[in-house]
Amino acid sequence: MSVYIAWSYPGEANRDVTQMDNRFSTMTEVRRVLWPQYETPRFADPGMFQQGIAGSLELFFWAWVRFQNVIEQTTGHRVPVFQRVDQAGFRLPLDERVLADVDTLLVFGLDHVVTGQEASAEEIESVRAFLAREGTCLVIGPHHDVGGSQDLEERAMEYAHHGDALVPRQQRFGLYTRSLMRGLGIPIENRFGLRPAVQRGTQRIAPLDVARDLDARGWLAGVTNFNFHMHLPHYAVTDPASSARVLARQPIDTSKPHPFTAAGNTTFNALVWLPPGGERAGDVLVADSTIFSTLFGGDESLERFWRNLATASVRA
Repeated sequence: MSVYIAWSYPGEANRDVTQMDNRFSTMTEVRRVLWPQYETPRFADPGMFQQGIAGSLELFFWAWVRFQNVIEQTTGHRVPVFQRVDQAGFRLPLDERVLADVDTLLVFGLDHVVTGQEASAEEIESVRAFLAREGTCLVIGPHHDVGGSQDLEERAMEYAHHGDALVPRQQRFGLYTRSLMRGLGIPIENRFGLRPAVQRGTQRIAPLDVARDLDARGWLAGVTNFNFHMHLPHYAVTDPASSARVLARQPIDTSKPHPFTAAGNTTFNALVWLPPGGERAGDVLVADSTIFSTLFGGDESLERFWRNLATASVRA
């Protein structure tokens, strides 16, 4: 397994903090909103941890470690993490340097649309060639798309629905992953940022509605839930005639209104599978990057999903 983060680290870290929308929080903002969670010197001391937007970006790397460790224990191989543009400004397109020795590739769409990350024709062809190999799997996850409407009142409704003070009224992610999926003919779009329901009387995320009859590969064998995150994308299938199978739907917290629930929806698509077909010998899964992070919690069910991914070729 390998992870490819489709962002420009400098492009995200150097966003103007006076701009309200379409940027990550600074570490100072994270500490203020989540106080006292990050008040240990390890995170609060500017001599030990960056306090600007870069500090928030580094939290992601911390939170992927558990996933990396579980996969290494399962497969015997470490999980390298690549960035499209890293901290030093080195650019790494998605090509054979990433793809040559990987079976399962995870592409995290954590790039803000305003940073202009878009898959080139060469990258699309490289991934197409990767998926032409039997036993491969592409896990691709554009993050949420909050505040896409031009109606400011609608943006206010979305903000009140998810309830996260750290997410601005407009935060649109995933240009790279969307362009890659479009180039590969994957008819999926990330929409909204929906707050999942929790089990009554607890802070645990509500169980997934799993279409086990469609899960012929056992991706969700033994899995009941992912982890809680305040704003998750709905992965809309834009071509109902495609091979896309919605394997898991997540119940939505309907205590506060949202345009998506106002239209009558009570769940959103959390995991979509496109089995091999045509010239594509590999599998494609569409799932959010937060599923692979412990920044927002995790449990045995989540780790079971990770292990299922790691052992998919054995079960095939």
